[in-house]
Amino acid sequence: MELKERVFSGMQPTGSLHLGNYLGAMVQWIEMQKTHECIYCVVDLHAITVWQDPKELRDAIRQVTAAYIASGLDPKTSILFNQSQVAAHAELAWVFNCVARLGWLNRMTQFKEKAGKDRENASVGLYAYPNLMAADILAYRATHVPVGEDQKQHLELARDIAQKFNNDFRAEIEAKGYADGLFFPQPEPVITGPATRVMSLRDGTKKMSKSDPSDLSRINLTDDADTIARKVQKAKTDPEPLPSETAGLAGRPEADNLVGIYAALAGKTKAGVLAEFGGQQFSAFKKSFAEVAVGRLGPIGEEVRRLTADPAEIDRVLADGSARARAIAAPIMDEVKDIVGLIRS
Repeated sequence: MELKERVFSGMQPTGSLHLGNYLGAMVQWIEMQKTHECIYCVVDLHAITVWQDPKELRDAIRQVTAAYIASGLDPKTSILFNQSQVAAHAELAWVFNCVARLGWLNRMTQFKEKAGKDRENASVGLYAYPNLMAADILAYRATHVPVGEDQKQHLELARDIAQKFNNDFRAEIEAKGYADGLFFPQPEPVITGPATRVMSLRDGTKKMSKSDPSDLSRINLTDDADTIARKVQKAKTDPEPLPSETAGLAGRPEADNLVGIYAALAGKTKAGVLAEFGGQQFSAFKKSFAEVAVGRLGPIGEEVRRLTADPAEIDRVLADGSARARAIAAPIMDEVKDIVGLIRS
């Protein structure tokens, strides 16, 4: 049986999506839906690995869905849904809990970062969530996964889990007609986009993050034009003029970050931006930057606000997307149960 090329990716509904999410992932998602079968998920089961206020979580799921659509994801072309509505994610995650090895999870650096010093009080879900991420992808036998650089290690784990499953159950898989015992594919990371790593507006050495306590550190996709312009004006810079060549950005993280963001939003290269602004102070550059950012992101924020004013419509989109996702995942999960020896109705 041939594997069909299929794209899967998702984001957590914890805090507003921001410029880093948009440039680092969503721009690529929008392009891929033109050429691939795409499944884009709001990964709400991942969100509850740490405690969430139930009402705020429901609102956040709808807001992230609205941001997906407002940014350009077409719910008729792509499949948009929230993870918890498709039971195959949780079912396959348990199978993978029994396939993955503790040593593999012990090497996951993100758990160490998120759990901090108080690891004993972290949830089991936070520790095991890379197995759920593997299930998210492989429940659809996805072949390509647009991810940020920080998720590459988890995708490598998904590849290891797929390979071990195929090896452990090779005879059963071949009996079902899968050549060479390849039931699950080795999903390929897609780490591309106009700006794969967008840094904080307040510290050019730290990644832009929803969890940063300073709202000035990021531009949210829900920000209005005035807020975007204000954040650009307050973005940290250094006292030197902008260089005329990209080599001059070395050792200047804030300048490098702002030039990179401007280039990505304007559809230019860093060299092209510096050819225009090299030798100038940041004041002139920031004025142009604010205009470009408002022009690109302002309409997205307006559309997010319009969509979130009608939660019933967002719920309809999620229900339709989850039904389409279940239609793909359910027969795959049935085959998994057959392969591992479970009796199903």
